[in-house]
Amino acid sequence: MKSKILFLVAPLLLFTACAKPVQITEVAPSADPLHNIKQTVRTKFPAVRQLSSNDLDVWLKDTNRTQPLLLDARTPEEFSVSHLHGARNGDQIEAALKDYPKDKPIVAYCAVGYRSSVLAEKLMKQGFTNVANLEGSIFQWANEGRAMYKGEEIVKQVHPFDTKWGQMLKPEVRAPLP
Repeated sequence: MKSKILFLVAPLLLFTACAKPVQITEVAPSADPLHNIKQTVRTKFPAVRQLSSNDLDVWLKDTNRTQPLLLDARTPEEFSVSHLHGARNGDQIEAALKDYPKDKPIVAYCAVGYRSSVLAEKLMKQGFTNVANLEGSIFQWANEGRAMYKGEEIVKQVHPFDTKWGQMLKPEVRAPLP
């Protein structure tokens, strides 16, 4: 019996002894805490165009370009802490869309991009043809140090939604939960 086991194991031992050692390296975690969420949003909403925070920032600063209607899909409580300048929220969204031309630009955002992608998809089904989601949404915007507002006042913090989701925000931009 021993010889049968040795006969079966010997080639494996020889292969192991002769094989080059395998270097196991750790994969560095993404520097972007929103990476997985953004991938999920892209997969779940393939028809929704994703607009980078940098592209939106450049667009908003370009006075020669038609400005998008900014729609904040978060709760009024989240919106009251901070939002993008001129964004519409809650009941303001329906009023803003009532006579809005179907081909004019709209950019939706929320905390991380899921709720705003739902909104963008809904708008597309209603015939709006120039709709995008702000990829990474206000969490990415805040983490990059971009301007946020409370009314007309520039503020530095964003509502974290809850403790778990708030971990995706840099501590300095994470507002305390009420």
